[in-house]
Amino acid sequence: MKILVANRGEIAVRIVRACRIEGIETVAVYSDVDRAELHVRMASEAVNIGPPEPAKSYLNIERIVDAAKRTGADAVHPGYGFLSENAAFAQAVTDAGLIFIGPKAEHISGMGDKITARRTMEAAGVPVVPGTLEPLSDRDAAVGIAADMGYPVMLKAVGGGGGKGIRIVREPSELGPAFDRASSEAGNAFGNPSLYVEKYLERPRHIEVQILADSHGNAIHLGERECSIQRRHQKIIEETPSAVIDEAKRQEMGDTAVRAAKAVGYVNAGTVEFLLDTDGKHYFLEMNTRLQVEHPVTEMVYRLDLVREQIRIAQGGKLKLKQEDVRRMGHALECRIYAEDPQTNFLPSPGTIEHLELPGGPGVRLDTNLYEGQEISLYYDPILGKLITFGSSRESAIRRARQALREFQINGIKTTIPFLMRVLDHPRFQSGEFDTSFVDRHLEDLGGEGEGRHRIAAAVAAVMHCRYEAETKAPVRRESNGGGMNPWTLAGRRHGCGR
Repeated sequence: MKILVANRGEIAVRIVRACRIEGIETVAVYSDVDRAELHVRMASEAVNIGPPEPAKSYLNIERIVDAAKRTGADAVHPGYGFLSENAAFAQAVTDAGLIFIGPKAEHISGMGDKITARRTMEAAGVPVVPGTLEPLSDRDAAVGIAADMGYPVMLKAVGGGGGKGIRIVREPSELGPAFDRASSEAGNAFGNPSLYVEKYLERPRHIEVQILADSHGNAIHLGERECSIQRRHQKIIEETPSAVIDEAKRQEMGDTAVRAAKAVGYVNAGTVEFLLDTDGKHYFLEMNTRLQVEHPVTEMVYRLDLVREQIRIAQGGKLKLKQEDVRRMGHALECRIYAEDPQTNFLPSPGTIEHLELPGGPGVRLDTNLYEGQEISLYYDPILGKLITFGSSRESAIRRARQALREFQINGIKTTIPFLMRVLDHPRFQSGEFDTSFVDRHLEDLGGEGEGRHRIAAAVAAVMHCRYEAETKAPVRRESNGGGMNPWTLAGRRHGCGR
């Protein structure tokens, strides 16, 4: 068997490694700026699919399918992001006579449309957050619905995901401008500007359940993942099990997730996401029809390779486990490492990795594609990798994560490692007393944007003071021509401190 990996970065490396274990040949695809990337070097063969712009390479269905056919690939694995939840891509792969390692195109389409997903879940008896079941393209209709529903509400993209096309609206005066911004963002990101209105749950937790389903009618869940540590609706730290889910609730939410999957005849790996309110009630949020970024924490505690399970299911195999055979052991935690600068509003930090030291030790796993000399581009998502730690308890997993982050050294670019360390050190995180608003409420405490502005101002002031001191108080050596020159100038250096 030969599998084309229709992705890049750490997830492409992750898939290639899983294939190697199974003795499966792999085909990497790459853009012009990615020809030296690790996934290209690790794969059995590689195909250039175009310029750096994603629309001309990693989002180009025709070029990727053509690469699969030309190299004699039998199947395509989409990873996450890019085309992983694109129904047209899944159908194009199938139409080409290849195996798509994921769900059927109709399942991707049905669950990708949030309105259709909500209707389907309601019909299956799955609890859904109160909201509209029709897409809205008119802000006036949204105003009336929000008034009837009661504020606060959320505006969400019908075809959305990844935190895009979402706005929280707390007052009627905010709704019109928020609708326009969310609709425009949704149109740019998903090609569909339609929104729907959902009741906003104050300070919920974001809990998701991993499911596996085969083509023989079998489906199981692999417990929950706690994903409440988020920034701008993007997950930062995930863990399993959740500190607030007991066995009874775990079984209830797991059963709900399996019921949701069976309601649509879902096949392969997927994730059912829920919001858990302050009363402990869970509501369906969405279903992700792909492998999640945070899948390694589930692998660590359930001792499964989800990519290899995906491949087996796609080949028509039955699940090896029944629900009663699923056993959890210990605790796992994942920190997403991004090439972003928390001190400048988390702006991307492209550049060259000049020096790299990777963490290790018992209970430490690092999913990454990093290497010294690597160019981090602005063209793609700035995720550099995922640090996963495992321990017999939540406390031990956190301790290992803190130590591993201290060992993790990346020079040449800014990363979110210092920010993650502050999150792990925060008393409320360590106690498990947090919700989806945790990062926003404690941003300055965590060394984020607010603190960053003060630090930048302080740094500028220090440099200006330093230059003033150098220029006005430095000793002057008289030359024979009578001119005066600062000794730093004579040494061929610029004025300044610590340079």
